[in-house]
Order: sequence, then C-alpha cells, then structure tokens
Amino acid sequence: METGSAINGHLAVRLRDLRTESGMTMDGLSERTGVSRSMISLIERGESSPTAAVLDKLAAGLGVTLASLFAEKDSAGASPLARRADQRVWRDPDSGYMRRNLSPAGFPSPIELVEVVLPPGARVAYDTGHRASPVHQQIWIIEGEIALTLGDETHHLATGDCLSMRLDRPTVFRNHSDRPARYVVALATDARAGAGIQRRGDL
Repeated sequence: METGSAINGHLAVRLRDLRTESGMTMDGLSERTGVSRSMISLIERGESSPTAAVLDKLAAGLGVTLASLFAEKDSAGASPLARRADQRVWRDPDSGYMRRNLSPAGFPSPIELVEVVLPPGARVAYDTGHRASPVHQQIWIIEGEIALTLGDETHHLATGDCLSMRLDRPTVFRNHSDRPARYVVALATDARAGAGIQRRGDL
C-alpha cells in the first residue's frame, strides 16, 4: 500500500492537471464546488490529507468521478491488466473507510470499478448535488450490509444486493453492523452532458 504522503503527492498532481486542463482557476473551482481556495491550494501542494467528502466536491466540479482522482491519466500504452498488488488503495482520514481502484491504471475505458470496505459504525456523507457531468453508479454488496441514503430515500443493502443509481443528490453510506461491509462500485460518466467541461483522461 502506498504511504499517505505518496498518495497526497499523486492527488496534488492529478487535481492540478485536471483543473488546468479544464481551464479553471483555483478561484473558479472554489466557486463551483464550495471548497475554499486555500484548501484547494493545500491539496495541490500535497500539504493536506483531504477527506472523501472534499475530494468528491472537487471531482464533481471538474466533471470526473472521485475514483478518477486516484487514477492515472489515460495512455495508449497502458496495460489492460491491473494486478492486485498494483491497485492504488486509499483510506479516508475522516471515516476510516478504505477504497481500492480496481480498474487498470491509465487504460481507456467507459467503466470504472472500485472496491470499498466500510468499517463497523462508519458513516460517509457526500453532500454534492449538481455535477458537471452526470455519474451513473451501481453498488454490489460482497460482504456485510449497509444503509444507503440517496436524497430522501434510504436503501438497506445486504450481501448479494445490487443497487443502480445516479449521483445527482446528496448520498450517505452507513454501516450500522458490528462487522465491515465490503462492496464493489461500478461508475460511468456521461461527459457529453457536462457543463462545458470535457472528460480528460478518465471517467
């Protein structure tokens, strides 16, 4: 597993590149997302360990998925195979939940897969509403159970259940049980519907 400083360094470069390629200034991204300019600056310098909620706001403002911030830029020479040992793993400093990017790094694909482990009693809330590009998501529970609230609607998902959803409302993940929940998230972004932001390098 990469160290926290190494992942923060990757996030710094990735966020700065995506923002620059979209033609947005720090002030513009701050205005679009509600994340302060000072926080964006800290992240882009690798001097902050941002939470999943903050990263999701930035990803939404840039028209990409949260997972894409941990991915590599698309490359024609990228391998279509991602070995388990090479998959980037990140732990949210706020909730302790762990996410693993399953998809081959840098390989162009309209689908992105992420494995998530949500600790017992953990709660992860994304209050992002509008996104520059619509994101479609399916969640398949491999082990355990979670309560997923999308807007005003709550779904209780157990092992084997699969939920299809669109990320256009605030979303909350909760694990009320006494054991970890593990699930796979499949994502796809319709960049054609983006608000003037083109899809660059990933979903």
